[in-house]
Amino acid sequence: MRMESGTKIPAHVAIIMDGNGRWAAAQGKPRSWGHAQGMESIRACIEVAKDAGVGYLTFYTFSTENWGRPESEVSALMDLLCEGIEKETPELARQGVRMVVIGSRGALSDKVRAHIEAIERETAAGDALTVVLAVNYSSRSEITRAAQRIAARALTGDLAPVMVTEQALSDELYTAGIPDPDLLIRTGGEQRLSNFLLWQAAYAELLFSPVMWPDFGEKEFCEALAEYARRERRFGKIDN
Repeated sequence: MRMESGTKIPAHVAIIMDGNGRWAAAQGKPRSWGHAQGMESIRACIEVAKDAGVGYLTFYTFSTENWGRPESEVSALMDLLCEGIEKETPELARQGVRMVVIGSRGALSDKVRAHIEAIERETAAGDALTVVLAVNYSSRSEITRAAQRIAARALTGDLAPVMVTEQALSDELYTAGIPDPDLLIRTGGEQRLSNFLLWQAAYAELLFSPVMWPDFGEKEFCEALAEYARRERRFGKIDN
C-alpha cells in the first residue's frame, strides 16, 4: 500500500509502540516474544516513512518507567535492542537511514551504550530518513534536565533571564535540532501520552489506534498518514 500523489505528509511522526505484551499473552506466548514480533512493525514503518517522504520517525523504545518491569523482561528488551542494532545497521546504512538515540544513557549497560554509539556512527551519513529511538527516556526528566542546564548557564552569567525563551529551552532538550512531531500515534488501544515528548507534542495531531503494535504494519501506517492528511492544523488560529 502506497500513499497517493499529492497527499500532505507529516515531516515528523512519533510512535508509542504499545500492545506487544498483551498481543503475546492473547496467543499464550511470553511478553518477550511479543516484543520480538514487534520488530517487523518497526521495519514496515521505516519503509513506508522513507517512501512517503517523512523526514523523521521516532519510536518510544524504552521509558524510564519500564525499569519497573520484571528483570527478565527488561533484560530481554535490552538484548532485543542490541540484536536489532547488529542485524539492521548494514541495511539501514545502505538505505540512507540515519539513526539517533535520545534519552539518558547513564543507566544503560556498557554493552547497550556501545551498540547505540555504533549504529549512530555507522548511519551518520544517512539523508533519506532520520529514525529516532527514545531509550531510557522520560519527557519530564528531559524538561527538568533542560531547566537545570539553563539555570547553570544563568549562574555563570552566560544567560540572562530575559533570554530564557521557548527556543532556549527547546535547544537544551534531547531533541534539539529535530522538528516537533506533526503526528503522534499510539497503538494498543490506550489513550495517553505516557511521559513521551510532552513539550514537543504540544501541537501534534494525535491518533490512537486499537491495533496492537505487532499487527501495526504498512497498511495501518499508511492509513494513519491518510488520516493526518485529512485534518486541518490551525495552531490556535482560525481559517481566513
